[in-house]
Amino acid sequence: MTHDRHTETDGGATIDDEFLEPVVADESEMGLPPMTSVKRWLLTTNHKDVGILYLVTSLFFFAFSGILALLIRLQLWSPGEGILSAVAYNQTVSAHGLLMVFWFISPLAFGFANYVVPLQIGAKDLAFPRLNALSYWLYLFSGLLFLVSFFQGGTLDGGWTMYAPLNIATYTPNIGATTVVLALILFTIGITMSSVNFLTTIHRMRAEGMTLMRLPLFSMSILLTVWMMLFAFAALLAALLILTSDRLLGTSYFAADAGGSILWAHLFWFFGHPEVYIVFFPALGVMAEVFQTFTGRRLVGRKWFVASMVLVAVQSFMVWMHHMFLTSINLPVKTLFMATTIGISLPFDLMVFALIYTLVKGRVRFTTPFLFAFGALVLFILGGITGVFLGAVVLDYEFRGTYWVVAHFHYVMVGGATALFGAIYYWFPKITGRMYDEFLGKVHFAMYFVGFNLLYFPMFLAWETPRRVYEYDIGLTPWHRLATIGAFLLGASFLVMFYNLYRSLSVGESAPANPWEYATTAEWAVSSPPPLENFPGRPSYATGMLSFLTASGTPAVSGGGRTDGGVADAHRLDTQSAHDAHDHHDSHASPWPVVIALGAFLALLGLSALKQGAFPGGVVGMVYAGTALFGSVVLALSLVQFGRESFHTSEPDVAERWPFAGVERTKLGVWIFLASDVVLFGAFIGSYIFIRVAAGWMGWEPVPHDPVPGLVNTYLLLTSSFSVVLALVAAQRRNRTWLVATLSLTFLLGVAFLVNKGLEWVELFHEGVTFSSGVQASTFYLTTGLHAVHVILGLLVLGFLIARAVGGAYLDDERPVEYFGLYWHFVDIVWLFLFPLFYIL
Repeated sequence: MTHDRHTETDGGATIDDEFLEPVVADESEMGLPPMTSVKRWLLTTNHKDVGILYLVTSLFFFAFSGILALLIRLQLWSPGEGILSAVAYNQTVSAHGLLMVFWFISPLAFGFANYVVPLQIGAKDLAFPRLNALSYWLYLFSGLLFLVSFFQGGTLDGGWTMYAPLNIATYTPNIGATTVVLALILFTIGITMSSVNFLTTIHRMRAEGMTLMRLPLFSMSILLTVWMMLFAFAALLAALLILTSDRLLGTSYFAADAGGSILWAHLFWFFGHPEVYIVFFPALGVMAEVFQTFTGRRLVGRKWFVASMVLVAVQSFMVWMHHMFLTSINLPVKTLFMATTIGISLPFDLMVFALIYTLVKGRVRFTTPFLFAFGALVLFILGGITGVFLGAVVLDYEFRGTYWVVAHFHYVMVGGATALFGAIYYWFPKITGRMYDEFLGKVHFAMYFVGFNLLYFPMFLAWETPRRVYEYDIGLTPWHRLATIGAFLLGASFLVMFYNLYRSLSVGESAPANPWEYATTAEWAVSSPPPLENFPGRPSYATGMLSFLTASGTPAVSGGGRTDGGVADAHRLDTQSAHDAHDHHDSHASPWPVVIALGAFLALLGLSALKQGAFPGGVVGMVYAGTALFGSVVLALSLVQFGRESFHTSEPDVAERWPFAGVERTKLGVWIFLASDVVLFGAFIGSYIFIRVAAGWMGWEPVPHDPVPGLVNTYLLLTSSFSVVLALVAAQRRNRTWLVATLSLTFLLGVAFLVNKGLEWVELFHEGVTFSSGVQASTFYLTTGLHAVHVILGLLVLGFLIARAVGGAYLDDERPVEYFGLYWHFVDIVWLFLFPLFYIL
């Protein structure tokens, strides 16, 4: 079936099939070994390489957790204990859920985001390439840390939601359970770095003419996803840090009789419900892109589709309590959250109808990517309809602890993953330069779709089966056996996929720049795979068409496509212009991200054995303590080298930067990070208030009893904020002596704060008020301790600034001093909240 080559699609018109390779410098000249070298993958910071690393690693964790899923289904072949013991079954269920939700679905989506988003928006790379590489290595080592937990007396067996009090050491005493919590912390830190990076990139580095509303829909879905991630994962990090303190130091937050268990539920589900959309939004973006490409039509109601996504992203933080209808929350609050839950389904209705009408209005080409995208839409509709039942308080009482929830959850989450499997086929030609086998792709889809529904739909029919246990009514056995057969068919379908991809990678047909007739986003305007720095010149949509310009503003490539991802008509390339565009290459390799992640991995592995603030006795305790110490040293030294490394990254002189046109790139990154930190501290302060209200505000015995140390620390921090301002003024006036003096004064005031805080803690310990003395002591030590950690981190950075200032740095560029000041002022402001909460009220 053929169409006019100028048919309008998602804002683009394809002009020509002829694409020429741009002239670029040899990758080895920019510090990158060849792609066949292991060293290349250890050192690379290029977004396309990092994207491939994410894709491969996420598929590994998918295969591992898929094997766990098959073990679960074998256990459920018949009711009662089977191939797994009770403890092993609980560990398998818990590990399967955690690995799939955290280490597979989102990382798979962000593998594509890393590879595709810079190409779609017209950027050479992400804003902070080393931070991007570090995010990946933290993700990988966090997953490895999780896998280590299986060999530490058993992994976590309290369920993937880790409900309190099952998550504390009293009920899950294995070292492996602690290791899982630490792995999640490492994962969350990497996610936060990635969120800051993508937000800065999309807001600061869009090609000229690429306004926010013209963003390709996949990039728009990633933008909204990372905004949700920034705040949702900060709440999860707060919950995990509190849980880690309970397990390692003996604090009693989640063991508190009044409110401890329900506090975990609030923190977890404040993260957990946005996580559903964090998982699904990239899949939604893939569906939109694929539907447009294989119907030859722009998405119907595109503006309303985008508005609906924005509305869902905001509402996602307003519905978390519908996961807690079985708790003691009062009925009016439950009714309110029932209304918000039903309300959030309305924008999804609009998006689903937009996708359906796009199919109706276009001419569908039934390729493998389209089949998976269409299958994802069908599965999501069924998952959404069955989820409405759970949004009603009365029905939720009946369904909450049953397999109805399991089926609904998988139709939504794995339904989203279905679109991502389609994305593998959609972007495989672009990433590899090879075409996949279309017949095998369709065989994969047929086996997948049948296996999926054989696996999960019987769970609706066997809904009375209780969750997380292998005992069920004997009359439900046929449904569970049908589900098990479906699971193995579903698993077998991926053998076809892996074989197809492996074979196509070596013997598949060479892929042109644009193998899809109506693909219109900018990644299809360059060769397959794209060159190292993506484009033969500076991408621009200023004329409404995609064009590539030299540094002087003259065309580097003739022709173009319309905005919102038009395809360039690359009839010829001015070789000299291409060389001019690449005169100044960015850095693309650094050894320190992988070393930093390795150090963090070793440090947390060593700390996993800590209980009640002490390592176990004997050789085992010495090994864990030595590992923690060695990892900490590696981490510290590599961070210093990371700061000292000469690494060049450029920002386009001409770009769309609304609404942050007046904010420099690094400064914007700092502000975005601080926004996440606001949620982190807000969660800690909110947790303290929640626990205190639950225990009785007026009957609360405050810790500490003496407000004087807190008052002294308030004055110290306020004075240090003033000295930071003086340091910035000194740098601006190019006065090295005053710059060093004021930075040193700030450092001394910070040290004085910590010394005063340490003396206060020592005095409290002498009075018998320790970490485990009660929830009052726990809230004080943990909240002010988190603040103290921020002060310590600030002092480490400040020490680095002082060392460089002595050598004359920052006199020509005072921005690092300004960025440090933003962080330091934030830390001081937080203390102004903590002081009255703990010392006065």
